[in-house]
Amino acid sequence: MDNFDGPAVGEVAVEAQLYEEAFAIFKKFNLNVQAVNVLLDNIRSIDRAVEFAFRVEEDAVWSQVAKAQLREGLVSDAIESFIRADDATQFLDVIRASEDADVYPDLVRYLLMVRQKVKEPKVDGELIYAYAKIDRLGEIEEFILMPNVANLQNVGDRLFDEALYEAAKIIFAFISNWAKLAVTLVRLKQFQGAVDAARKANSAKTWKEVCFACVDAEEFRLAQICGLNIIIQVDDLEEVSEYYQNRGCFNELISLMESGLGLERAHMGIFTELGVLYARYRPEKLMEHIKLFSTRLNIPKLIRACDEQQHWKELTYLYIQYDEFDNAATTVMNHSPESWDHMQFKDIIVKVASVELYYKAVHFYLQEHPDLINDMLNVLALRVDHTRVVDIMRKAGHLRLVKPYMVAVQSNNVSAVNEALNEIYVEEEDYDRLRESIDLHDNFDQIGLAQKIEKHELLEMRRVAAYIYKKAGRWKQSIALSKKDNHYKDAMETASQSGERELAEELLVYFIEQGKKECFASCLFVCYDLLRADVVLELAWIHNMIDFAFPYLLQFIREYTGKVDELIKDKIEAQKEVKAKEQEEKEVIAQQNMYAQLLPLALPAPPMPGMGGGFAPPPPMGGMGMPPSMPPFGMPPMGSY
Repeated sequence: MDNFDGPAVGEVAVEAQLYEEAFAIFKKFNLNVQAVNVLLDNIRSIDRAVEFAFRVEEDAVWSQVAKAQLREGLVSDAIESFIRADDATQFLDVIRASEDADVYPDLVRYLLMVRQKVKEPKVDGELIYAYAKIDRLGEIEEFILMPNVANLQNVGDRLFDEALYEAAKIIFAFISNWAKLAVTLVRLKQFQGAVDAARKANSAKTWKEVCFACVDAEEFRLAQICGLNIIIQVDDLEEVSEYYQNRGCFNELISLMESGLGLERAHMGIFTELGVLYARYRPEKLMEHIKLFSTRLNIPKLIRACDEQQHWKELTYLYIQYDEFDNAATTVMNHSPESWDHMQFKDIIVKVASVELYYKAVHFYLQEHPDLINDMLNVLALRVDHTRVVDIMRKAGHLRLVKPYMVAVQSNNVSAVNEALNEIYVEEEDYDRLRESIDLHDNFDQIGLAQKIEKHELLEMRRVAAYIYKKAGRWKQSIALSKKDNHYKDAMETASQSGERELAEELLVYFIEQGKKECFASCLFVCYDLLRADVVLELAWIHNMIDFAFPYLLQFIREYTGKVDELIKDKIEAQKEVKAKEQEEKEVIAQQNMYAQLLPLALPAPPMPGMGGGFAPPPPMGGMGMPPSMPPFGMPPMGSY
């Protein structure tokens, strides 16, 4: 039967679940789409649907078959059916399903068909991605050279994220994304190309990624090229240094920093970081580096590194360069002998601010370098308290060790220094130096010293004691000590300097009692100004020593005769001066009288009131040019008024 409404009856058959009958009806009336739908939706036989599609070869039929196949997960079959149907409408679903099923070769064929019908960035991008997945890189290069609407940046990023680096490399190179290309080449272990790309990108981030990758791959030559472009940025320098050090690449890092010193944009951070590296890994090169580049270092940072690594000599030098002299001196004294240098320490110690460090230095040299303590103290001579230094040495029991220093500063006349030196001279029995010290420096306990040495076994020392008593004005004690040691000359000089007549006369009596006639005669002249002639004459006459006193008497008579002559002469000259003065006064008076007679005449008196105006005519002149009635000395005549 064929004379009926096929579509309507077919629908009735479907509703009545007579699927085969419905299929036959739709097929009979060439309703192929409805027929294939019955096979797919009701009978659920994709194979019969495919067979039917091959038989009818209609695009719409193939499209329905493709959709059904796609729903069933038959992605390759579905793609084939879509291609036969020339249907590009379901490309999003196809792409998604293809990626899930990993059927990229089939997807390529489908997308090539689709892009002939639609111009979608998604299609072109997925095509590139599909080429990459099946490693058809040549097709990618050809495709991107042809007109396309793909978002190449997004595609490249996707390829990179999924580790399709070769394909990503082609994309990034084409769009000149050098930063991404450099990173991609790093992933491909093409480090030289990565460095070239990084140079074109000229980005700190890119340089770091390439550099770190080269370090990991032990491509240190290329890593250095990258590193030189990173370390010129202060903020990135430390990151590079830490990366190298964390991987144990100390030598390579030092080489990098050394190369960085010659860069035009080399900054303080590079010099400082190299110093830190030397402190940690190459201490033998640290001092030379510090001396060469001390003005270009971040000294506080390097100080911390040297302190941490215990490089005391270098630490001391850095403190000096940073004008931290107190810390420098403390470092030297706490870490000798590694950090100690005598000449350097002398330069440091005079510049410290803390006075206590001076005395700490004294203790330090006393313990460590006693042979150089005087040299050090001479440098500090103007700064230290000499009394405190002497006390330190006295308590240590090494006072004699600083004798040269005390001699040098004794000119300050400090009591402690004077007493210490005098004590040393007494111990050494150096009476010449002791006497010189006493003469030049009097600020010490003179009586105490004299009492200490007046019973000394050495004669010259006892003589010095007498000398001290003399300087102190203790004349009797001095004379007594001199007499006891038979130093009669000293006794005479002491008596003379005392200015006391009683002491001088007692000494004369002592010489007479001891039978020292020569000393008696000598004392007469030494104490000449103090002795009275009558006393001398009496003592000499009583003890039958006139012969020894006679020179004194002659001198005395001659002196007094000369004095009388001088007095007479002075009196005569005084009388002459008085007479001359009187004569001169007389001559002066006579001279005044003579000048008075030669004075000019006085002018006439003015007229009295009522006598008329004007002046009266001058009277006739008498002899000597004076009016006859003018009295002497120019007085006006009586009655002229």
